[in-house]
Amino acid sequence: MKKAVHFGAGNIGRGFIGLLLSKAGYHVTFVDVAASLVDDINELGKYYVQIVGDDPQRILVENVSAINSEKNLDALLDAIAEADIVTTAIGPNILKFIAPNIAKGLVKRVEVNQQPLNIIACENMVGGSTALKGFVYNNLPDDAKAKIDKLIGFPDAAVDRIVPLQKNEEKLLVQVEPYAEWDVDSTGIVGEAPVIAGMTLVDNLGAYIERKLFTVNTGHASIAYLAYQKGIKDISTAMKNADVVEMARRVWKETGTLLIEKYGFDAEKHGQYVETTESRFANPFLSDEVTRVARGPVRKLGPKDRLVSPATQLIERGKTPEALATVIAAALKFDFNGDKEAVEVQEYIKANGMDAAIEHFTGAASDSELFKLIKSKL
Repeated sequence: MKKAVHFGAGNIGRGFIGLLLSKAGYHVTFVDVAASLVDDINELGKYYVQIVGDDPQRILVENVSAINSEKNLDALLDAIAEADIVTTAIGPNILKFIAPNIAKGLVKRVEVNQQPLNIIACENMVGGSTALKGFVYNNLPDDAKAKIDKLIGFPDAAVDRIVPLQKNEEKLLVQVEPYAEWDVDSTGIVGEAPVIAGMTLVDNLGAYIERKLFTVNTGHASIAYLAYQKGIKDISTAMKNADVVEMARRVWKETGTLLIEKYGFDAEKHGQYVETTESRFANPFLSDEVTRVARGPVRKLGPKDRLVSPATQLIERGKTPEALATVIAAALKFDFNGDKEAVEVQEYIKANGMDAAIEHFTGAASDSELFKLIKSKL
């Protein structure tokens, strides 16, 4: 049986990538530091994924085990040395923390195993595998890098599946939406490409990354920030509010215009993609808290992220992103005390004023069209 090592045994790891790897015939070894979770996986050796929505399904996932990387490093290094594929779903900020152990595993691997290996970071970020590669190489001895260059690939990926916050009495059960997308950059693959149902190899990953980022992530954030201003607590309720939905659709029209012009996506097919995205957010079985979706405004307001980047690119094309500017303004007013980035934004505004905050968080210069547009929406 083929062997997969997957970093992150949480709901996303088990309910998305782990599920697809298992269905593709891999034994999946989850790597995590949550001792109770690792113990449960090893005790049961299986778990269920519940697809929720109009056509519910219950899927058994077998051939799984787990390693506690803090307590059993030798086992982790052995697993990396023997793996046919390595994946992650741990969160962008955690990649640097797993890199030292991956580096140790690769040093061991290239001495005992000459088969190519692809390491795919399945994170909600642009260039996740490339970022992980950088962290790994920072931890490699110089004399190992040449061998690893030849045998180890770090293809970037774009992933999309809603796995909401949940509390299940059944151990290891994960509830997920029906929709799932996993696109992997074929040009980054080393050796023979893995065949995994649900994983699509593409040669223009950047287009798919931005399609997902500017449709799913932009839409989700837009709905959350707009809903927060109205005192709405959860996303499915927000999707019943005519004002929120109308503005979200205006945002999607703007980002759709950009994506179609920039990448040549078929307009009709992109429209269907947007409709699917809207229906996903309206799924009452997957409703998430508005404050959780809106969290992290410092990152989400960044110049290269889901709100400012499409707005900037539209302005460069001679268009006026009125709806995106409205959402950016709402994000700047997100004052939820339970989120440290929201607190950071509000404290900066209080200390320096809104004009300085717009420049600081969005990167829009005070004399720019985007700055003026955002300010007009506050």
